[in-house]
Amino acid sequence: MKTLINIFFTTVFVMLLAHLLPGVHVHNYMTALLVALVLGLLNIFVKPLLVLFTLPATIFTLGLFLLVINAIIIMLCDELVDGFRVDGFWYALLFSLVLSFCQSLVSGLTKEEKKS
Repeated sequence: MKTLINIFFTTVFVMLLAHLLPGVHVHNYMTALLVALVLGLLNIFVKPLLVLFTLPATIFTLGLFLLVINAIIIMLCDELVDGFRVDGFWYALLFSLVLSFCQSLVSGLTKEEKKS
């Protein structure tokens, strides 16, 4: 159930950010849902490999290279999903930062308390 809630809110945030950021374009709500699903799959399967292969750069930059990896994931999603377009690296970086912030807010609000 929590996964469905996260996908729903990610879809809403993708649509909202497409309206707020001039360099991000989403054709319709179904495209935003597909973007949310593809981003989830890319974060599960591709991102760990990118982090592993770029570990020296990540250590050298004290973790800031992870922001670049997030932007690369957004740009890869741009290539995979028709109807979703990001106009460049900087918009992808800004989109990933704002999307991650919004997702962390929702995650904090939907966190279940542990009963001990």
